Amino acid sequence: MKKGKNTPPDQTAAGHKAGDKIPALNMAARSRKTVPSRNIVAALDIGSSKICCFIAELRAHGGLEVIGIGHQASRGVKAGTIVDLKAAETAISHAVEAAEMMAASELQGQPIRRVFVNVPGVHTRSHQMSVNVKVAGHDVSERDIQSALGHSRGAVQHGRDELIHVIAAGYALDGQRGINDPRGMTGQSLDVLLSPVTAQSAALRNITAALHQNHLEVDAFCAAPYAAGLATLVDDEKDLGCTVIDMGGGTTSIAVFAQGKLIYSAAIPVGGNHVTSDIARGLTTSVADAERIKTLYGAAHATSTDDGALIDVPPIGEEEPLQPNYIPKSLLVGIIQPRIEETFELVRAKLVDNGINQIAGRRVVLTGGASQLPGLCDIGQLILDKQIRLGRPQRVRGLAEATGGPAFAACAGLLTYAAEHAVEETPRAASSYSFGLPFSLQGNVLQKVTSWLKENW
Repeated sequence: MKKGKNTPPDQTAAGHKAGDKIPALNMAARSRKTVPSRNIVAALDIGSSKICCFIAELRAHGGLEVIGIGHQASRGVKAGTIVDLKAAETAISHAVEAAEMMAASELQGQPIRRVFVNVPGVHTRSHQMSVNVKVAGHDVSERDIQSALGHSRGAVQHGRDELIHVIAAGYALDGQRGINDPRGMTGQSLDVLLSPVTAQSAALRNITAALHQNHLEVDAFCAAPYAAGLATLVDDEKDLGCTVIDMGGGTTSIAVFAQGKLIYSAAIPVGGNHVTSDIARGLTTSVADAERIKTLYGAAHATSTDDGALIDVPPIGEEEPLQPNYIPKSLLVGIIQPRIEETFELVRAKLVDNGINQIAGRRVVLTGGASQLPGLCDIGQLILDKQIRLGRPQRVRGLAEATGGPAFAACAGLLTYAAEHAVEETPRAASSYSFGLPFSLQGNVLQKVTSWLKENW
């Protein structure tokens, strides 16, 4: 059985006791052997509430089939940041082991060695830049496209951040906009709108360190809101303009898609755990009981029956209360609703302040574990003035009902990203590059990019 460096000897993957025989999986071989040469990819979502691992097989006829699933309550992660490396290592170990055991037959008894890993939105930053490439009358080639993408790396400096995505968001050839793929077309001047995404170097190093203790290598990093969008959006939403709001435990991430590409991402440090803390403080109960009450009885806005519905709230610190402590449901909703409204107000401010609100269209997809409160979509529609739906993973097969909901969208999106990884020009791992994108690239460039998109529309 594979264990993290600091895993106690009696701890094993969920569902098995120490000493149990784990069929057909030699965890001690992780440092020496690799997965058989099959089209198998693994995704690891390190969140504030849970750590999830999906293992999938790329089918010959196309599509992804999930063959292994493992998830654990998150430890050592707060608001998207690793705050206890040893605890995070152990939680990652258990999640990966559970997924490996479920996929043991397809893995032929060997552990996975490489994973696609999400980067929480609070550690990423979206940038916009426009690059001109002189074509000089010949056909636009792959080399011209790569030259434009390379400008994003040439424009960065060593230091604070590292480049994790270089996304070509749009093309214009000799001033003609709206071109989806200029390869093979003839012109004099090619303009490429790029949306580089960078991540904090320290955050990437901490994630990599936690994986290395479990003998895992990073196949590629992916921004969490980008992954959530890849999992939940349909093609028309990505083309016409849509905002993905991934409401996690510690953070709420935002991704804006237009013309089929990611053009903006951001995050705010507010999530479902903040709602739980508000309930614990407001009702003077434990955090565990507050989470249970939120899950069973919580709602984002009041209804006419809330005053008559009573909820038993265990007082904090009392193992066996002498008598029930009933409160009306309206009191619970009165605690939850202000925090939900604040979250959507912060999201709206992000979109407006960055001049991206109109480009984002009038469609919003909510996803993430904290998005499942009843009435959440209604509150979001009022504050954002957009049409809202709840998003679930759509592009992978083999997910059970319990793991096919919004809470697992980011992990499913990592698999989609893995399948499309060869199409996008992306660094393989944090150790391969050490670039920091200077903030001076934004400013007027953002205004030009915004204008570029508006004209194109």
